[in-house]
Amino acid sequence: MNKVILIGNLTADPEFSITPTNSVPVCRFTLAVPRRFTQAEGQNVDFIQIVTWRKTAELCRDYLAKGRKAAISGSLQIRSWLNNEGARVYASEVIADEVEFLTPKGQASSDLEELPEVKKAAIEEDSSNMDLPF
Repeated sequence: MNKVILIGNLTADPEFSITPTNSVPVCRFTLAVPRRFTQAEGQNVDFIQIVTWRKTAELCRDYLAKGRKAAISGSLQIRSWLNNEGARVYASEVIADEVEFLTPKGQASSDLEELPEVKKAAIEEDSSNMDLPF
């Protein structure tokens, strides 16, 4: 099973384009997703590449912007290729099947606060994992 669910904020405006060979809309953006725990080196956020296609790409282009909060559901894809020096390069990205826009309508990107439902879900998830033996 390959299923990824993420909630975070866009680090920049989405990049929208149309594929040259078959004219399919594609939209790419980076989602900053907070970690539950801070690592020893102090990093507490992961920056995850998101790719959307077709109508979802067009909606992301129209409704997402830097700082906006979004929920993503999709699958992880790992791509690899040989660079100019002949070394293998890997890229990880989430191919989004569903995108939910979580920033309330009319709220400016600079005034973002986490929605109460999201906070409640995070608290419930934290408390339900306390009893697990692993």
